Amino acid sequence: CIPPMAPPTCLDNITGQNGIVQVVVDTAEKKTKSTGLLDADEFRRQSHQVVDLISEYYDRMGDYPVHPSVTPGFLRNLLPPDAPFRPEPDAFSSALKDVRDIILPGLTHWQSARHMAHFPASSSTIGALGEALTAGINVVPFTWAASPAATELEMLVVDWLGKALHLPDSLLFAGGGGGTLLGTSCEAILCTLVAARDRKLAEIGGNRICDLVVYCSDQTHFAFRKAARIAGILRDHCRAIPTCHHNMFALSPTELEAAMQADVDAGLVPLFLCATLGTTQTTAVDPIGQLCAVTAPHGVWVHVDAAYAGNALVCPEFTEVIDGVEAVDSFSMNAHKWLLANNDCCAMWVKKPSALVAALGPEQDLILKDAASEGHNVVDYMDWTMTLTRRFRALKMWLVLRCYGIQGLRDHIRNHVRMAEAFEKMVKADERFEVVTDRKFALVCFRLRSQDKFGGADKQPANRLNRRLLEEVNAATSGPYMSSATVGGMFILRCAIGSTLTEDHHVSDAWKVVQDQATIILHD
Repeated sequence: CIPPMAPPTCLDNITGQNGIVQVVVDTAEKKTKSTGLLDADEFRRQSHQVVDLISEYYDRMGDYPVHPSVTPGFLRNLLPPDAPFRPEPDAFSSALKDVRDIILPGLTHWQSARHMAHFPASSSTIGALGEALTAGINVVPFTWAASPAATELEMLVVDWLGKALHLPDSLLFAGGGGGTLLGTSCEAILCTLVAARDRKLAEIGGNRICDLVVYCSDQTHFAFRKAARIAGILRDHCRAIPTCHHNMFALSPTELEAAMQADVDAGLVPLFLCATLGTTQTTAVDPIGQLCAVTAPHGVWVHVDAAYAGNALVCPEFTEVIDGVEAVDSFSMNAHKWLLANNDCCAMWVKKPSALVAALGPEQDLILKDAASEGHNVVDYMDWTMTLTRRFRALKMWLVLRCYGIQGLRDHIRNHVRMAEAFEKMVKADERFEVVTDRKFALVCFRLRSQDKFGGADKQPANRLNRRLLEEVNAATSGPYMSSATVGGMFILRCAIGSTLTEDHHVSDAWKVVQDQATIILHD
């Protein structure tokens, strides 16, 4: 007679004084402790608390000053210096209370309707829920085999998005190119720069890395110069071509051609051009087609950084700003800036994915590769970027495109452009102010005019006057939060319309604050 089987036990090995000691652990107890970390019922209860807190936050957004009046160290003085050894009872609820009472009041509220300082970090319910769904599923799609559906959805989504932005087929999987979703444009710039570097060095010899030169305008985001340093480009081999107010701070093809020829004459090798569609300072647009004509004879890789303004390409009326884009090697934009995708979601497309794989792929077969994909032309996205661990961003972007549709995204962009146009008209209607650059998208660059233009003594230099104006506008509790830039020697104020919550009355209220503060300053 065979006795009935007893419930299985789990043997945990613990090193004792005389070697290995076997400790019997009750299986049911161990299961409870481990599975409690992903307990469905507890997750459901706690997630409801989170949703309630976020919903309350959006309802009360107008109660917060956009930018907090705090000093460095304020939060460290409000929270314990050490992590708890054991959690307190209902620790999650207690932690959420600290979020509500301590952390939220100390934030700059990027989703505020009155946040007009930087380019938007656009948010939507679908974007936020897509982010939550991604976090909950929590796969790591570094190869096709690691998460087949995640890889193939990403390939589908970047083609969907590329078509929606009117990009040429040559940058899409459908046309022999391809795309991926990264965190930010900084990553896209670095990845393409490394690919360009290795491709060029394969032609001229690896020992000539110190001869490579890269190009941009003096308006290009500093992320490009940072990427160049990381990629091994000498600091003084990053050419920032001066721009001027005359052509609205766009990169001049003539100036670029002269700089490249001077480098060639000096025995150097032009490598890479970072052209910008919508610069951070003023949303200047570099003439892509003309620049490509200049770089082509030198075999220069042309990358277009369209972090902000690339989102506007979803609207056909903006596509003229990418005339000549068929000739570029790569293109990137941040869908989290203006296409409701929530942070973070940068789309990057390349004409020749093989250049990325050659530079960033492994030099030997790894256990990360899978036999199931052998013989198939699969994409392993770990070969397209610097990291192995990747997030399933495609799920969020797919949900946004599916739930809002192309028309919904166009309406979103056009609404902000319309409000920015209204703000621009209000500025122009006040003779004390001037609009400094042509508005192309939803950013208005403006400033108080120099007072000597009104026939009086210029008691306060214009730059100092506008610095003070910005300080007073941002200090107004109910006022907007704006930012500044210095271009062509001029200190200007930037009003960037882009928060999902911004409505017409927020724009007119913001202008009223600017006018009132200007009146006070000018009468001092």
